[in-house]
Amino acid sequence: MKTYLKRKIVEDREQIYSKRVRAGKRTYFFDVRSTRSNDYYLTITESRRHPQGDGFTYEKHKMFLYKEDFDKFAEALKEAVDHVKTELMPEVDFSQFEAKAEEADVVIGESDLKWE
Repeated sequence: MKTYLKRKIVEDREQIYSKRVRAGKRTYFFDVRSTRSNDYYLTITESRRHPQGDGFTYEKHKMFLYKEDFDKFAEALKEAVDHVKTELMPEVDFSQFEAKAEEADVVIGESDLKWE
């Protein structure tokens, strides 16, 4: 199956929940989607904005996370973040970054995000 067709099939699957986290020139999308057999999986997309001419171009990287890996993934992510906070950067007050958490958006159902 051609890459375009694979992408189109994935994009046509129903989006159940979406959370957008803006982080400077990067935006992260956490999307819960359903399969044809009514199972669920998570896509994590990083979108980076790059200037091009008078506008911008976007570079996207996508990960698929399946239910059997949810707990292992969440645990490994928490351990890695905790290691950075406590072992590598204990002097940094990470609460100073919490004010930017207001930039996170939650969407239930279809989002206004369109991929080209």
